[in-house]
Amino acid sequence: MESFSLILAIVVITALAFDFTNGFHDTANAMATTISTGAMKPKVAVAMSAVLNLVGAFLSIEVANTISKGLVDESGIQPEVIFAALVGAILWNLLTWLVGLPSSSSHALMGGLIGATIASAGMGAVHGDVLVTKVLIPAVAAPIVAGVAAMIGTRLTYKLGKHASEKATSKGYRAGQITSAGLVSLAHGTNDAQKTMGIITLALVAGGALAPDSDPPVWVILSAGVAIALGTYLGGWRIIRTMGKGLTDLQPQQGFAAQTSAATVILASSHLGFSLSTTHSVSGAVMGAGLGRKGGVVRWSTATRMFVAWGLTLPAAALVAALAEWVTAFGTWGTTVVAVFLVASSAAIWVVSRRGEVVDHTNVNGTDEPAGTAESAGSARTAETAEGAAAPSPAAAGPVTHDLAVTIPAQSDPAATPAAPAAAGASSSSATV
Repeated sequence: MESFSLILAIVVITALAFDFTNGFHDTANAMATTISTGAMKPKVAVAMSAVLNLVGAFLSIEVANTISKGLVDESGIQPEVIFAALVGAILWNLLTWLVGLPSSSSHALMGGLIGATIASAGMGAVHGDVLVTKVLIPAVAAPIVAGVAAMIGTRLTYKLGKHASEKATSKGYRAGQITSAGLVSLAHGTNDAQKTMGIITLALVAGGALAPDSDPPVWVILSAGVAIALGTYLGGWRIIRTMGKGLTDLQPQQGFAAQTSAATVILASSHLGFSLSTTHSVSGAVMGAGLGRKGGVVRWSTATRMFVAWGLTLPAAALVAALAEWVTAFGTWGTTVVAVFLVASSAAIWVVSRRGEVVDHTNVNGTDEPAGTAESAGSARTAETAEGAAAPSPAAAGPVTHDLAVTIPAQSDPAATPAAPAAAGASSSSATV
């Protein structure tokens, strides 16, 4: 019994560690656009987000029940399986954080749980209908719905405010951004914190500490809320930079539309019990807002890398979790090996992240941009011209004679044809200026 109690305690601690990584990995979902537009200072933004994540954790348990009761067969699960699932999820979170990609912590957890369960009890222990209807379909639908809503919202806000003072509208939308960012943080707590609650509840049921079909105890809700709030306050500054500056350049109107659209989608999914990826929702909304402004662009090189990470999340986390489950099946020493591997790998990723430029709250809005920015900027200027943007006046461009002197060299080729003496004279006089 002592050995069993120890493994159960290890599972709970590891689940809270995952919740912590979920917090700093997903801080960008709520605060990236608010920070990038200057609506809030970075440290103030993450502090507000942390508090609201904690509050949101107490608002619903529908998603927690989806994880603990619906996705896999409780009767075929042991605490070691859940531990292996968490190992896969944590390592994927840390790797994607290291490269600054906003991948889904939710899908990392789902993938880890599915992979470990299959390795332990076979395919039959995974409820495929729940996986499709409450995980996979929302994964595809959420970014599309949020993106379309944000694009329409962005166009509407610019249309309604086109005759208003730019200074006044910017101030108003910055205030709106703060409100909508708070709503996203609250929504994140109602959705993502519950996933850890569900995992801990599943472990307690598997270990015999709770009856099957039990709801999460109050101490589980509180500990999960605190863990995700602490992670949020730490701030995943690498991902905040990618989300706020790497995907597109946002103005306050766009930030407000993106966050409001994402929050609506996330809260609706939490109410329905969908294990939705808040990262997918917010990323889709940011891209939609970028496309909603005339001349705005999405940096597709960054978006493509992000899409690839999304596609790899479930299978990669599942594979790592399945391997971890295979090792833990050897007994106590196997579980010890996996635990040591997790700690060592996490420490190694942290050390690597300290090399080179360290992204934090002081430089999260830095000017360094990902590959493809120059092409996107050029596309933006082309788009603005196509939309009727005024071309620079000749006066602004400088005297014409100066341009001629720079661009037209004096003709010294004796074979040149003096077809236009007047023009040749003009060129000669320009060359002497």
